Formats: sequence, structure tokens, C-alpha cells
Amino acid sequence: QGRFVKDADPDLIEDLRERGKLLKAEAYLHAYPHCWRCSSPLIYLARDSWFAATSSLKDEMLANNDRVAWHPPEVGEKRFAEWLRGNVDWALSRERYWGTPLPVWVCDRDASHVRWIGSFAELAEHAGPLPGDFDPHRPYIDVHSWACDCGGTMRRDPAVIDVWFDSGAMPYAQWHYPFEHRAEFEAHFPADFICEGLDQTRGWFYSLMAIGTMLGRGPVYRNVIVNDLVLDAEGQKMSKSRGNAVDPWDAIAEHGADGLRWYFVHHSNPWVPKRFDPEGVRESARRHFDTLANTYRFFALYANAEGWAPGDEDPEPGDRPVLDRWLVSRLATLSAQVTAELEAYQVTRAYRALGDFVDELSNWYVRRSRARFWGSGDAPDARAAFRTLHEALRTVAVLSAPVTPFVSDWLHTALTGRSVHLERFPGAGAEAAGPRDPALEEEMEAARRLVSLGRAAREEVGIRVRQPLRTLRAVVPGGGLREDVLALVRDELNVKEVAFLTSAEGLVTLTARPNYRALGPRFGKATNDAAQALRALPQEALRRFQRGEEVTFPLDGAVHPVRDGELEVLEEAQGALVVKSEQGHTAALDPELDDDLRREGVARELVNRIQRLRRDSGLEITDRIALGVYGPDAVQDAARAWASFLTGETLAVSLDVAAEAGEGWNARRDVDLDGVPAVVALARVEP
Repeated sequence: QGRFVKDADPDLIEDLRERGKLLKAEAYLHAYPHCWRCSSPLIYLARDSWFAATSSLKDEMLANNDRVAWHPPEVGEKRFAEWLRGNVDWALSRERYWGTPLPVWVCDRDASHVRWIGSFAELAEHAGPLPGDFDPHRPYIDVHSWACDCGGTMRRDPAVIDVWFDSGAMPYAQWHYPFEHRAEFEAHFPADFICEGLDQTRGWFYSLMAIGTMLGRGPVYRNVIVNDLVLDAEGQKMSKSRGNAVDPWDAIAEHGADGLRWYFVHHSNPWVPKRFDPEGVRESARRHFDTLANTYRFFALYANAEGWAPGDEDPEPGDRPVLDRWLVSRLATLSAQVTAELEAYQVTRAYRALGDFVDELSNWYVRRSRARFWGSGDAPDARAAFRTLHEALRTVAVLSAPVTPFVSDWLHTALTGRSVHLERFPGAGAEAAGPRDPALEEEMEAARRLVSLGRAAREEVGIRVRQPLRTLRAVVPGGGLREDVLALVRDELNVKEVAFLTSAEGLVTLTARPNYRALGPRFGKATNDAAQALRALPQEALRRFQRGEEVTFPLDGAVHPVRDGELEVLEEAQGALVVKSEQGHTAALDPELDDDLRREGVARELVNRIQRLRRDSGLEITDRIALGVYGPDAVQDAARAWASFLTGETLAVSLDVAAEAGEGWNARRDVDLDGVPAVVALARVEP
């Protein structure tokens, strides 16, 4: 007595031996349960218990489970369903002091006399009136007893109920159903969704399902989101004993609550284990929130400068330029997509789509529309741009609100003066923005893909985008683009002309590269012959292979299909062209330069350097300047040929061009224009 049970094992064995009761004693290695807190070994004891006969409801529970949408499905179809198929009776009672008392009274004379009590009123019927300060917990509940018909006394069994029964009773207990609030209960039952960790398969998920089935209520929940664990940056389970646990409050203080939410939702589905990487959280938050905040600041800066506010004079969506109509359509598409994904409990897909849209908004719409927001001289066009960007930002705030409530509220309040959490979802702005135009969205996607390919071609030959080029030859699945969309491609890639071709046949030569490692297991000693046959495939066959169509080749009197992984098709540009292709889109750039193109390129570089000097000099965006450009003949020729462009882009009221800079400038700077030295100078001009 007084010793830890495992420490007493040797003495117990010896005692059994001395009394002749020992059958066998040996040591062998086997799995053994240990306390997860202190790691001490546990012991098994057989105890009497009260059971719910849930094994008799196996078929009903499986049928109810089939009506639940699990996320991911395999947890419900396999793990939970297997648990239900192997279901045994539920041990309800526990030998503890604190907890919900087991409401069963048993005769102390004849244990077969049992009474389950279902309410305080029923208890009062048997045990007499309950006091006004009646407490239904131990020890107060245990003083209430009554005489049994057999002459004994009905006393409450001292057990308490398994706490998982309490958790499974939540849908009814929260309304005090069935004693009160029946209408409220029916309006909220079953739950649209619940979410908990995978370990709740045998816990909350089961207790809810079991009690609902026992009551004949069917499924208690329509959807289940199964959360997995948050691991450390190395993929290890967090534990205080390992020293790798992260205090959530410390993480919130460092990254912000919305930063953490966005990282967890955007990074991967809730049912996938997540590594908590502080650098990953910072990068995810920076990429999304900084882009969104910078887009709003751009809007606010120019809206305040122009005195714009939403009004009836703003053009209707259908009357706006093509970029606005595209963005309006994208907003409608995005709102429908996010709403549909959330209704399907695919939160990661929903907010990845939103994140992609914010990137499109900043890096395509705003960048392509920047000149429209100030000083364009076209008031209806400027109002269209402001209204479209305002609608986009407001809709993003509404769509983001469920996962980034603080940032979304800041943004929406800044735009409208109202809290985002009082708006309808997906928001009146998304509904009023205008109709969808799927064809325009497809064309703009093709345009953006061409731009991406064209930039890659420029990078390959080392020609900056500010240097204009003469021609881009393009192939797109639809065959071409409408003129206003095509103008965006020309301007973005800084090319004078875009010529569309029906195919890339005249742009590239295709070459077959066999994969010997993939061919070897299939052809053995004939692998080299198979490789030679693949190299001999005609151009048309290689193009069909690129398109994913079936291609065959002859070998040893038989015809063999080319399988995935056995062949790589390489493209080699013809002539001086630089060709880039992706998913049926091809961009072929002609990198040749003439004198006119070089002068325009120098002018565009000058604008870039002057704008930097304006910014570094502390000038406001509305300040007018006197401008000076100085340098060798190539710089002077470009400045004079493109004088109107230079002054218009930099808000210059005058332009001085010479070999050497004079005095009297507020700011001047030596600049390098792709190896050509020059000087730019400016002075602020009073209005």
C-alpha cells in the first residue's frame, strides 16, 4: 500500500510465488499505454458501467452519415464510416465526482428496480418538491430519494455522464429543448456545418451523430470540415516539451489576426496539415495585403486630387472602356465563384481565387489604367476608371470579410463610410457592377498570356519593355483579339504591330527528344530503334502531340502509340525571331531595331528617370515643372523628336535640350540610358 502500482510488480509476483498462485512470470516487449501528459504507464481495470445500446443503431447511423457532406470526403466515407461499422455500445457512466450526474435511480434493495429521470418536474413527482435554489449537481442531487415499491429506497447511482455525451447534447441543450424554445430549435436544426480536428472522429463527430440517431432526429449536421494539425516549420507536431510550440497571441502580435487567417485559409485546405512558418506568413500577408493597400492608396490619392465621388454622372458599365467592362465582368465572375466555393465549404479555393483577382486588379487593371486617373483631359473616361476601381475594391472588401474581418472593415469604411459587416454578401457593388461578358474575359486572358510570353521573349534577348519594337507575331486559340484589347497588348509589350497567325508552323521548328528512361522498360533492347523512330516523326505529328492528341510511330512492323513521358517536343525559333509558347498561345518577337525605334526608346527611358527625380525631389503629383535634358547627339535627337511625349508625361511646361546643363535648376541628376550618359534637370513652376 502507498506504492506506485508498477513499482510493486516484482513484490506482487514474489507474493504470488510464495502462495503457490503464480502460473508464469516472464518479460517480453509489447506496446503499452502511457499517460500523454506525464508518460507514466497506465493500468487497465474492469469496471461496471451504464451503456447506451448504440450497437443496435449501426445501420441508422450509417444511413445518416451518408446524408452528410464531409470535407474531405474520405474521412466520412472511410474513417468515420468504418468507426460506425465497428460500433459498440457506448459506456455512458464515469466514476468521477464532478460532471453531469447520471439521472438514474436504483433501488438499494433490488437493483433490478431502475428509474431514469427526464426532467426536474419528473424528479419532483418522485422525490417531492425541489427547493428554490435547487442545484442538480453532486452532492446536492444525491440527497433526493424516494421509497421503492419493494420497501427499499431509490437512490441515485453515484456515476456522472461521459463528457462526450454533454458535447453531443449541445444542439438541444443550448435551447433547453424540449422544455423551451421549440421553434428556435427547429429553425436551427440540423447545423449547416461543424468543424473540428480529425481526432474528433470518435469524439464530438460521433457523439452528435449517436444522440441525434438515438432521438430519431437524423443527421445533426449537414457538413463537416475536418481540421488537421498546425505543425512547426519543420513539419513536427508542436509540443511544449519539445520547445517548438508557438503561443497564438505572440503570433497575432507579430503578424496580425488577419495575417494569420489569410495564411491558413489561402495556404491549403483546412483538412491538410499546415506548417507554421513565420516567414511564410509574412510573405503571404505582404503579397496580398500590401498589394490591396497600395491599390487603395493609389485610388484615394487620385480620387482626392480630382475631387471624385460616386455619382449619377459616372458612365454605366456598358458605356465604359474595355478595361472597365472586363473588370466589371471579372467582378461578377469572382463574386459568383467565391460564393459558390464557400457554399461548397471550399474556403481555400474561394480565397485563392480572390487573391488572384487582387493581383490582376493591381498588376493589370491599375497599371494599364494609371494614366486615366489624373490629367487625362477626358472627364467621362476618368470617372469610369474611378467608379470601376471603387466598385472593385468595395467588392473585394465584402468578399474578404469572412476571413479578414479587420482589413476588410478598414477598406470598406475608407471607401464608403460604412462597416463591411453590415453589407449583404457578396455585396450590392458586385450585383450592380454590370453583366458578365465571358467572351471578353477569355480575350483578356489571352491578351495577358501573350503579354507574359512577350515579356519572357524580351528578357531572353535583354531588351527592356521601354524600348519599342516593330512586330509581334501571335497565335491564340480564338484566332485573334478585338481591337481595343489588342491595343492593350501593343502598349504593354511596346510593339508597333501585332500580326495574328492561324498556327505557329512558320515561327518554330519542332524537334523530338526521346526519353530513354521511359522507353527502356517498354522496348528493352529495341530502345535505340524506338528513339530513332520518334526523332523521325514529322512536324505535324509533333504538333498533334503538343495538343494532346494521339500519335503513333512504326517499329519492327508494328505501330506503337507515344505514351506520356516518352517524348519531349522542343521548339526552335526560325530566323531572328524570339518565340515563346504556352497552352496553345504563341508570341514571336522581332528584336531588330532601327533609328526611329532607338530614339523612342531613349525618350521612354528619359521619362522614367525624370519621374524618379520628381519623386525624389518631393514634388506633388500635380506640380508643374521646367525640364532640361542634356547629353550627346543621340539623347538630344530623341528628346527633340519626342518633346511632346516628354513634357506631357512629366507635367513639364517647358523643355530645354542641349549638350551641357546650365544653372538655375532645383534638382539635376546624371543618368545612364543603357550605356549612354545624360543629365536630367527640373525646376518647380508656380501655377
